[in-house]
Amino acid sequence: MKVILKADVKGLGKKGQLVNASDGYARNFLFPKKLAAEANAQTMSELKNKEDAERYRIATEKAAAEKSAAKINGKTIRLTAKAGQNGKLFGSVTSKEVSDKLNKEFGINVDKRKIVMEDIKAFGTYEAEIKLYTGISARIYVNVGE
Repeated sequence: MKVILKADVKGLGKKGQLVNASDGYARNFLFPKKLAAEANAQTMSELKNKEDAERYRIATEKAAAEKSAAKINGKTIRLTAKAGQNGKLFGSVTSKEVSDKLNKEFGINVDKRKIVMEDIKAFGTYEAEIKLYTGISARIYVNVGE
């Protein structure tokens, strides 16, 4: 019997897959525990619609990430910080500050965990990589001054 899994089932398949299960296993275990639904015309069309919606969502997220990457790639953002002698900062410039500045200047929301940069503890220009989506990233420059 062909069934569509509603949850991951060990030894059978992952959620959303169309699998072939024995009649007894399906009727006595999968259906009562709501782990699967019978693969009829209605459930097959629902599965196809879910897959199409997921593909569309991924495509739009990827397009938005590429647009954002083109907008900020190679740009320089300027941050100010207080420093002591020899241009050494009190504390450091964090990825949170870079994220806030990107949101203010370019209107791009970037999670601070998606910004890869070295520790900034002195004045100067530093390079940072922003991971916007799987395989899509942008390089920016962070200029720290007084």
